[in-house]
Amino acid sequence: MSDIPKDLKYTKDHEWARQQGNTVIIGVTAHAQEALGDVVYVELPKVGSTLTAGKQFGVIESTKAVSELFAPLSGKVVKVNDVLSDNPQTVNADPYGSGWIVEIEPSDAQQLGELMDAAAYETLVKKA
Repeated sequence: MSDIPKDLKYTKDHEWARQQGNTVIIGVTAHAQEALGDVVYVELPKVGSTLTAGKQFGVIESTKAVSELFAPLSGKVVKVNDVLSDNPQTVNADPYGSGWIVEIEPSDAQQLGELMDAAAYETLVKKA
């Protein structure tokens, strides 16, 4: 079983969200990166663009598949992980740390409470 940090929130699409002050950092779970295999490309949104909860905001490509990235909550992109442009495999090496994808300023912070906690996400992964 992949590591599932207890301090994060999760989506059914295998993205995670970490509140950090007034912003939220978003990435893909260890389970997702394991299923994908070696990540070779991550399409990042532009800083200043607006994400909508449940809607696609980018693409992650691996040697096995191309998968869409879905926003866990709505908000404005304030930072993207430029490291992924040259080193997309960082997602595989450290999905919950240096492999983060975007940082947003949420437009409705209450959406974070609607996401799954670690226990609910673990149940989802076990059913898969």
